[in-house]
Amino acid sequence: MKRLTGHPHLNTLVRLTFRNPASLIYLGLVLAATLFVAVDTLFVAHEDASFSGVWLFLLAAPTIFLFFVGGSLAGAEAGGPAWFLVLGLVVSVLLQSLALGWFVRLVRRAGSAGSAHPRGV
Repeated sequence: MKRLTGHPHLNTLVRLTFRNPASLIYLGLVLAATLFVAVDTLFVAHEDASFSGVWLFLLAAPTIFLFFVGGSLAGAEAGGPAWFLVLGLVVSVLLQSLALGWFVRLVRRAGSAGSAHPRGV
């Protein structure tokens, strides 16, 4: 029977990005930081600029720096327009969530292969 859920590679990417504990914890941290930034920006008065947005960029590091460099190479000042930075944040977070999922899968496979064939015993 043929799968009706879509392309198998797309399903794998979605599973690695959104359906494993490490990626879910990471995405939860990003969501919490996003909510913190939104509340701080909208409801808290500051005499100076707030540095709450730095948390998002730290969670998106190191891939967000590729967008900073790309914006600078394209001639934009300070990383580019706001829409470019938001797009960079979203893509960076998704790439890192995918990388975490891939790493978890790699570790699980290595662990299961290693336990089936003990060495030196």
